[in-house]
Amino acid sequence: MKNVETYRDKRVLVIGLGMSGATAAKLLKQLGANVTVNDSQDLSQDQTAKALGASGITIISGNQDPILLDRGFDLIVKNPGIAYDVPIIAEAIKRQIPIVTEVELASEVNDAELIAVTGSNGKTTTTTMITKILNQDRPAGKAYYAGNIGVPASDTAQKTTPEDTLVLEVSSFMLCGITTFHPHIAVLTNIFSNHLDYHKTRENYVAAKMRITENQTPDDYFVVNFDNPEWQKLSRQSRAQVVPFSRLNTTQEGAYELDGRLYYRGDYIMDAADVKVPGTGNIENALAAIAVAKIEGRSNEAITHVLTTFGGVRHRTQFVLESEGRLFYNDSKATDMEATEMALQGFKQPVILLAGGLDRGYTFEKLVPYLQQNVKAVVLFGETADLLADAAKAAGVPVIKRTENAESAVPIAYELSEPGDVILLSPANASWDQYPSFEVRGDRYIQAVEKLTGKEEED
Repeated sequence: MKNVETYRDKRVLVIGLGMSGATAAKLLKQLGANVTVNDSQDLSQDQTAKALGASGITIISGNQDPILLDRGFDLIVKNPGIAYDVPIIAEAIKRQIPIVTEVELASEVNDAELIAVTGSNGKTTTTTMITKILNQDRPAGKAYYAGNIGVPASDTAQKTTPEDTLVLEVSSFMLCGITTFHPHIAVLTNIFSNHLDYHKTRENYVAAKMRITENQTPDDYFVVNFDNPEWQKLSRQSRAQVVPFSRLNTTQEGAYELDGRLYYRGDYIMDAADVKVPGTGNIENALAAIAVAKIEGRSNEAITHVLTTFGGVRHRTQFVLESEGRLFYNDSKATDMEATEMALQGFKQPVILLAGGLDRGYTFEKLVPYLQQNVKAVVLFGETADLLADAAKAAGVPVIKRTENAESAVPIAYELSEPGDVILLSPANASWDQYPSFEVRGDRYIQAVEKLTGKEEED
């Protein structure tokens, strides 16, 4: 951890407690700031808030009244999920109070080489692959992952030394609140149309994603998916050295797939079929990880060891277990159509798809070609069940069933299945109509699979 004097005696307001907010508040206190934490929820009985208060941090909870800004704060550290049109944030912008997110704070104290990964899909898997490869046969130091992957970045950054590597998964929400954030290697997995309720327009969303490279220089690297002309064009905004990756062989300047084999600048790495996690999306993730690993000077042996043994991140095309010849997969993180498209492309076997969730106002015609490939049945739930049924009918899926939720879909799917089939939860929708998070949805699905089969999920 670097010794940073920037915050000493500064009045800092942390808006939104949560895991990252609490960590940021403690770090700011350690750096000599006068810290106030504000949360719209009542924190009077919250143990974390009580501990922060006991350390000398001021806690104000139960509302987020803009009048709080009259206390004269020098800086706001904002929970990434709080939108910029919330009154207290809008007023802070009007008053020209600087607003950052926790990853900006983490990058300032971080003493390790910084790698950052963003994109609409594949961030967590790519971040994990990179970290595992960089730790394989590592001569000194350690690679850590943190950020949007569920580990507060500012907590991990305090542990780092110059011999280490910090691999951060960063969301568009996080990237809206950076100023000096400067990764040596930045990775863009892809960009679709997500979080428009937050960003208002796709242009704003894309601009937020591209902030990952805004502070890079020609000494840095920007690893970009080249399988879409838009992403190729976006790469030209960066001053860093562009290292492309391509599953469709649109370039051989970086990492690419050709005839079922993965290469880096002409050097054969491994067969695509040997990547353990299924799906074309995971081939793209693997190519991004290969590009980073080769920039970092890692051996082909280290790369192949990880990519042939890594079974996937929980809730992301995660293999759960096999029972009576049926293969159960949990892809609850598929909160948009593109993620489900990628998941479906990863299977050659007949698939029974479990899908549905929050209605965000769009239909599912784009899924039709992927449903036509090898989906033999769908079991649908949630607010979008009828809309997904329309897409399944258009695709000619033979069996369409509706049920209450992801758990009740499991026995129905099993009854429809035969040995050799894949039973795949890949909802193509957010979970919030029925579950507090995609993680809870995935966990409930796994529990239902375990109950049905009498087996436990595989590690």
